Amino acid sequence: MSSGKKTWSATLLATTVLVVTAACGGAGGGEGADGTVKLRFAYWGSDARQKMTEEAIKKFEAKNPGVDVEGEFSDWASYYETLSTKVAGSDAPDVISLEIRGLREYADRGTLADLAGKVDTADLDAKVLATGAIDGKQFAVPTGVNAFSLLVNPALVERSKAELPDDTQWTWDDYVELAARITSGSGGEVTGTQLSWNPAYLQIYATQKGEPFYEGNRLGLSPETVKEWWAIMQNLIRTKGAPDAAKSSEIGATSIDQSLLGTNSGAMGMWWSNQLGAAAKASGGQLDLLRMPKLSGAASGGMFLQPAMFYSASSTTGHAAEAAAFIDFMINDPEAGQIILSDRGLPASSKVLAAVRDKLPEADKKTLAFLDETKGELTDPPAAPPKGASAMEDILTRYSEEVMFGRMTPDDAAQKFITEANASIAG
Repeated sequence: MSSGKKTWSATLLATTVLVVTAACGGAGGGEGADGTVKLRFAYWGSDARQKMTEEAIKKFEAKNPGVDVEGEFSDWASYYETLSTKVAGSDAPDVISLEIRGLREYADRGTLADLAGKVDTADLDAKVLATGAIDGKQFAVPTGVNAFSLLVNPALVERSKAELPDDTQWTWDDYVELAARITSGSGGEVTGTQLSWNPAYLQIYATQKGEPFYEGNRLGLSPETVKEWWAIMQNLIRTKGAPDAAKSSEIGATSIDQSLLGTNSGAMGMWWSNQLGAAAKASGGQLDLLRMPKLSGAASGGMFLQPAMFYSASSTTGHAAEAAAFIDFMINDPEAGQIILSDRGLPASSKVLAAVRDKLPEADKKTLAFLDETKGELTDPPAAPPKGASAMEDILTRYSEEVMFGRMTPDDAAQKFITEANASIAG
């Protein structure tokens, strides 16, 4: 990122708190008999996220006595289905959490309000902030940032008599070889790695080939790139560096605490960097972050910063000022930051990050150091993908499993994957 931009790891700045002094009437979350504005806030996550979010809401309400915020919490699996039903029924929450894959879908159907000038974004990196803008309108503000990375348990690598790589130099062949060596060196007690079918992984690989994942409303990657990507996984299975297709499919659907890495039955795995803490807690051991392997001669490693999620406001809320004030509080208030810490990614606000960095758990301090170390190598954060992109992971997983199980040839699967994916995002 250019030195002229504010970065998310800048020094601590003085904080200002936006306090709502007047409540406005209208529909949205409603208004109490005493004139209190009621805001509805939709978000997903774990029980731990719900607990810390409720604590942050109480802090906001204490600073804004004329506003009550009602959290509409659900688990990840049901979040978008529930949200879509509410929006279709003209019952959209006032403040909505979104991920980048779902942003354009909701923006394009007129669900979201333009937050430009309504939320203070002065302490957010301009390139990260731009990921929440579509057609010149700031429909969403990023909560925090992360990067898709390789997580590793160094103790399990050492116990297998293998050596950690120089991750500034290693290749995909090195990765396959290391995973196989870990499995064999441990007598099969520890598996080298587990497969990932996350589109971010394929996006990184495609960037190393000089191909964009999306090109307008179509995929920008070639069938050859998809086939090469699958070949890495086939080689991992063949050399026993990763579990067979059946086991890979089974563990691929589990949470990180049930992963091979989280249960100490695997030494490596690919996840978003802000998941290091959850993986380390599950493992009980010290975990590290590594750069993704790279193709020999690639101009870019392909890794990128991405917002962990966004806050947006409903275009139909009757309480636009209060909704913006709540988003501003969650993004910019250090007291909110000290409650939420890195749960929604390392804070996007440089001011908040500086205020909480000494209070971060050790795993998150490690994540911050890793992102600081690699930020000069990262490509620009991606723009919001086309409508239909939220289905991409399911489509990619399905064809990947067909190839791993040998039910489809890579040639056939690559063509069918690209055809179905293009149909999904055609608009």
